[in-house]
Amino acid sequence: MIHALLAAGSSVQINLKDSLSKPSDSILIILAIALLAIAPAAIIMLTGFTRIVVVLSLTRNALGLQTVPPNQVIAGLALFLSLFIMEPTLAAMNQGALQPYLHGNINTTQAVDRAEVPLKAWMLRQTDASELALTTSAAHENPSKPQDVSMAALIPAFILSQLQSAFIIGFVVFIPFLIIDLVVSATLMSMGMMMLPPTLVSLPFKILLFVLIDGWTLVAHSLLTSFR
Repeated sequence: MIHALLAAGSSVQINLKDSLSKPSDSILIILAIALLAIAPAAIIMLTGFTRIVVVLSLTRNALGLQTVPPNQVIAGLALFLSLFIMEPTLAAMNQGALQPYLHGNINTTQAVDRAEVPLKAWMLRQTDASELALTTSAAHENPSKPQDVSMAALIPAFILSQLQSAFIIGFVVFIPFLIIDLVVSATLMSMGMMMLPPTLVSLPFKILLFVLIDGWTLVAHSLLTSFR
């Protein structure tokens, strides 16, 4: 009997070619919940959200306004601008990784590896070489080319580059409003009106200038063109 079982087992063939199948609904639900949980951190660390929200906040401070526009408006505008900038990258990730995974053509590991390629390429275009060299050195990595750097070293370098670019743009935005503050302050002192706060007088002029030049559109255009 044992010989018969061995003889029958010898004819069994394992075909791994067709082992891939569409992910079940339970797996898709788990993945969706996991993505929703990490979505806020992913948006901050992997997109242009950080640069945009910092520039918009600096613009508000340059105007001398503390709560107008509200933080919710600034965050919402930054989110949609980030999604607009990331649309080609997200489309490439969807076409190359998500759709093949949903159709059962690749497994989860292959989907993650494929999705990482366009995202990493976009992040590398926005990352300065100095910040990337700093993080790769700290991580004890010596990649032969930038595409070989790990995400653990690329993400902090990317965020540092975003902050650097945001403060450069914010400095440029601050200059005209600073000039208005200086002119108003010098005018008030020459008139002997030292008890009147200069910011109270300069605020309407700054708002008027910002409206006349369509400031929010200019800031948004500068942000969009600042991404490579």
